[in-house]
Amino acid sequence: MTDQTTAPTTVADIQLIQRIIPHRYPFLLVDKVRDIKANESAVGIKNVTFNEPQFQGHFPGTPIFPGVQIIEALAQTAAVLVGVSLDLADKNLLVYFMGIDACKFRRKVVPGDVLELHVTVKRGGGKVWKFEGKASVDGELAAQAEFTAMMDLPKA
Repeated sequence: MTDQTTAPTTVADIQLIQRIIPHRYPFLLVDKVRDIKANESAVGIKNVTFNEPQFQGHFPGTPIFPGVQIIEALAQTAAVLVGVSLDLADKNLLVYFMGIDACKFRRKVVPGDVLELHVTVKRGGGKVWKFEGKASVDGELAAQAEFTAMMDLPKA
């Protein structure tokens, strides 16, 4: 039962994100998660900057944020949603992809873009969760996918 004096968490800043998921530089791909509706949906924010290491090779002279990293950013947003929903901060949550379906890339993402990572729970509650994700820049769809992940809390 929720204490009525405490509002539910609707925003996860970078400190809370790092307390929920283990990812760190250079693989932490979400800067903030907002509009969190427990067990339902959330919106992640990824500020794409030229200073990121993948742009050295993807591609020299024409930096493009890799599509697989957009999907990973969606998954990290989903993991934060689950972590907030189940109060898993500081519990060493590990999340493993089990499947990625209906993945499509619609536009290039480049340095200076702000990715909005919209994630919706299709099935959840146990160890295995299924999500729908859509990544957009300035309201324009950049990528979309359905993905399944297993939530794992390591034994102490």
